[in-house]
Amino acid sequence: MAPTVPSAAKSASPSQPSGKSEVADLKQQLRQLAGSRAPDRDCRDQDPTIRGLALRSLCSLRVRNLVEYLVTPLTTGLKDPSAYVRMIAAVGAAKLYHISATACIDADLPASLKALMLSDPDAQVVANCLHSLQEIWTLEAANSEAAAREIETLYSKPVVFYLLNKIKEFSEWAQCLVLELASKFLPSDNNEIFDIMNLLEDRLQHANGAVVLSTIKVFLHLTMSMTDVHQQVYERIKAPLLTLVGAGSPEQSYAVLCHLHLLVMRAPMLFSSDYKSFYCQFSDPSYVKKLKLEMLTAIANESNTYEIVTELCEYAGNVDVPIARESIRAVGKIALQQYDVNAIVDRLLQFLEMDKDFVTAETLVLVKDLLRKYPQWSHDCIAVVGNISSKNIQEPKGKAALIWMLGEYSQDMHDAPYVLESLVENWDEEHSPEVRLHLLTAVMKCFFKRPPETQKALGATLAAGLSDTHQDVHDRALFYYRLLQYDPAVAERVVNPPKQAVSVFADTQSSEMKDRIFDEFNSLSVVYQKPSYMFTDKEHRGPFEYSEDLTNLTVGTEAQENVISAQRYQENDNDLLLSTSDKEDNGTRASNGSATSTYNAPSDLIGSSLISSQTPAETSLINTGGPTYSSQSNFSLDDLLGLGVTETPTPPPPPALTLNSKPVLDPGTFQRKWGQLALALTQECSLSPQGAASLMNPQSLIRHMQSNYIQCIASGGQPPNYKFFFYAQKDGATAFFLVECIVNTASAKAQLKIKADDGTAAEAFSTLFQSALSKFGLS
Repeated sequence: MAPTVPSAAKSASPSQPSGKSEVADLKQQLRQLAGSRAPDRDCRDQDPTIRGLALRSLCSLRVRNLVEYLVTPLTTGLKDPSAYVRMIAAVGAAKLYHISATACIDADLPASLKALMLSDPDAQVVANCLHSLQEIWTLEAANSEAAAREIETLYSKPVVFYLLNKIKEFSEWAQCLVLELASKFLPSDNNEIFDIMNLLEDRLQHANGAVVLSTIKVFLHLTMSMTDVHQQVYERIKAPLLTLVGAGSPEQSYAVLCHLHLLVMRAPMLFSSDYKSFYCQFSDPSYVKKLKLEMLTAIANESNTYEIVTELCEYAGNVDVPIARESIRAVGKIALQQYDVNAIVDRLLQFLEMDKDFVTAETLVLVKDLLRKYPQWSHDCIAVVGNISSKNIQEPKGKAALIWMLGEYSQDMHDAPYVLESLVENWDEEHSPEVRLHLLTAVMKCFFKRPPETQKALGATLAAGLSDTHQDVHDRALFYYRLLQYDPAVAERVVNPPKQAVSVFADTQSSEMKDRIFDEFNSLSVVYQKPSYMFTDKEHRGPFEYSEDLTNLTVGTEAQENVISAQRYQENDNDLLLSTSDKEDNGTRASNGSATSTYNAPSDLIGSSLISSQTPAETSLINTGGPTYSSQSNFSLDDLLGLGVTETPTPPPPPALTLNSKPVLDPGTFQRKWGQLALALTQECSLSPQGAASLMNPQSLIRHMQSNYIQCIASGGQPPNYKFFFYAQKDGATAFFLVECIVNTASAKAQLKIKADDGTAAEAFSTLFQSALSKFGLS
């Protein structure tokens, strides 16, 4: 047996200490090394690379206890002779602010960054200083008026033109940073606009797509108020964008196509001659093909419809089923927006002969929409549709479209009652509530046109609907049954009234939403096709956004820094808090000879309730059997009670309005009230020049109005347009006043829309509100 070697005699690897003695040796060596160096380790090394790396590592620790060791190296680093060290120090200042904002401000690092930005010969140092200053001052502006003024200086002419004149020296990332700054610059006259465009003309030819898109954003935003020049900009940017689409990866092509799609939706005529650029290539991914189909649909007009529809019909037989569906829908959309649809209808009807279930289903849906807009084509369409067997259609939406046509045009389709009867016999086999609902209505329509042939089917349909387990189907069957019991003539007017052709179909996205996305050109908002606040979290929304906390809603606290505003509601495009960018197409003229866009609030920000949206005729039909009263009737309650009052006494003048100092209104109630209350007043008022300037920090207006017992529940926008939603409560009462206030800082004008629980006090509240607004910025 070999002798055992004692563990102490083993030779340990120096790179892999395995015993306690090795660990102890390493600790001792580290202590000796630490004692031999200065407190800031390698930040004073002779090698600038080591100084920069040491400063970067020190700032990246993000430990609050090390803040005192960061300030001196950062201050020294900003004055370092090496551009690399200054570049690291500029970014380190922003890191320090995130660790301790107080330490960063007390060390006067923002002032040092500003001086360095305007004097440093190295372009990358200038860019890093700009980035850090924007980050620090934007966050600091929520609590500091001075920081808000500093942000304003960044958008001033000397700074913007200084950076633009050096733009060729910057890296691609830095160029995008400078261009984003320039897009927010408010020129004083048209000469400044043309100077900037001349400076940036060659950036449109840059190889980097981000630089090109950033330059386009500057051009578009600067010329928004100059119609002729704006159109020339569209013509100028077409070639660079189309070049970017054809060059690069599919991902880059998609991002550029998204921006092109946004421009196409705003000016389709300018791109109509370039329709071949949007033809789908075999190698294109599905997401690129889908976007190209949408663009072909948007730019179709009388001159190119035939070529585009011919190309789309080729895609209908594509092995990629989703793209084939989209191409069929595109043909239908083009038909709905054209006047001469003869050839397009023929193409659509040919799709029904392809004997593919998904093609038939999509085509039937489009034919139904076409007949709603062009009833004159019913004879040709019904002749083809009548030959289709419902047994060959499996998709619910296609079957529902066929059933709708059977009911709507049953007088022209000989077998319509019998086809509907066969569908009713298979009621239990139909699992889609959509199909059963359409079947109920179609049988009712057919009964009023061909009673003898449909009476049996109607009885079976109502019986099946009344026993259906789906609540909507049961309720509709019960409604029809009671209508028929009450009066068949009334039932016919409800179910089958005379219809006018549909002139315009509702767009899937509001123009207001598109304007908001356009304001965020060259961002993910364009790719996602929704404004940034719908997909960014609270941390990255910026200081002037919506606060989620309504529990701290108090007025009177002198040091109230957290402005209370509303939660976001993201359920639908008509949401009240989503309409923060209502841009009026024509715009208004601003001072100094330039023009800026203004906001124009939509007439209905939030969907009205079912009851308030009913017309008097609908109400009378629903409340059958009882008396109906016209909205113009002059009956008072006393008259109805038989008290014989013939004249209404003149109401006394309203008392002086005082507001509750601590009103509380949650966002849900605000939203509901805004949809239900009628518009009481629409007025325009002016702000003082000091007030318009103070709006560079919108939080200051919110705090000012709070001091007047008027609370802000939501806000948004960017220079020069801001939108606020305010509310106040009548003192000693439950009545609330709701205000939409849209401010244009360029014109120093505010557009007010006021809704009130107590309409008699709306005028008095408007006077009070305007008085408070006029004092903003003067104190």
